[in-house]
Amino acid sequence: MSLPTSYRQWTLANHPTGKPTYSGSSATFSLETKDLPSLTDGHVLVQVLYLSNDPAQRGWISSPDQIEPERLYVPPVQVGEPMRARGLGKVLASKAEGFSEGDIVQGNMCWREYAVLDAKDPAQGLRVAKELPGGLSITHYLGALGGTGLTAYFGLVEVVGCKAGEKVVVSGAAGATGSMVVQIAKHLVGAANVIGIAGNDEKCKWVESLGADKCLNYKSPNFASELRDAVKSAGGCDVYFDNVGGEILDLMLGNMSRHGRVAACGAITGYNGEAPLPMKNYFNVISMRLEIKGFIVIDYLHKAMEVIGKLVGAVKEGKVKIGDENETVVKTKFEEIPGTWLKLFEGANQGKLVTAL
Repeated sequence: MSLPTSYRQWTLANHPTGKPTYSGSSATFSLETKDLPSLTDGHVLVQVLYLSNDPAQRGWISSPDQIEPERLYVPPVQVGEPMRARGLGKVLASKAEGFSEGDIVQGNMCWREYAVLDAKDPAQGLRVAKELPGGLSITHYLGALGGTGLTAYFGLVEVVGCKAGEKVVVSGAAGATGSMVVQIAKHLVGAANVIGIAGNDEKCKWVESLGADKCLNYKSPNFASELRDAVKSAGGCDVYFDNVGGEILDLMLGNMSRHGRVAACGAITGYNGEAPLPMKNYFNVISMRLEIKGFIVIDYLHKAMEVIGKLVGAVKEGKVKIGDENETVVKTKFEEIPGTWLKLFEGANQGKLVTAL
């Protein structure tokens, strides 16, 4: 089989001011064709098979007027650069030790068809994706057994020190990170009560099947009172794992127990430039002696393989459920990669949103 000599990629064309677009004169992304560089020592040629879709990617493409680059935890994507994304790919050719033709690898692939990657570059994070137990799809390396599973574990265990017997509330509980937080809190940490928050009744049923004692639909007209009643029935809330920010965070500040802790993981409700909401309950941070701690998973990557091992072990023991329901894999034409990514901001996914090329 002859090897490809060119590839298509989605490039950042303009910093978005609201919801990103991929058509029109001021589109956020543009589709380009590039020549592949020659394969040299230490490099591999990879065909991209799957791409991870993450809310954090929105921050990477924001205008410097919106977010100062030095306040981001990774360098922003510059105009003219390929859109950055972690992914899984197949090695078509290799001149790097430890990588062979046919290997499935994970690493930073970007929105590209093919990529020549430096196997020793830490920024690429390239490693062979080993088979998972029970015939699980390797796509879980992008979700439950990858960055999102690690985010859930470190945020809950390391950042806010959740302990057995505590009461936990999780927003975005049907998402990639939130669904793992529910399971880790209930089945690994031993939380006495776990309340999930999700976007519809069907998702809530799934969250409860994972171990949540109760799941609330935030689109309910009575959500605020339902949340208050659920927290009171549980005996309070010691830990709130926040994936969304905005109004739900504000409501939770008014429902936390004294000395409660908030793991600030994400704020997707404001990522596309929506007007910020006033924080009506902020005084509770003072009156209830609350702690709010932001974190980024890369701060804990030195423990990543240890925790992945724990999660794989928990899957084998039946303590953590991972399967088709934990991810939404969308078969996508290359021309529609941005459209699949944008589903994140529509709440269209259950579990991890993965693009399958």
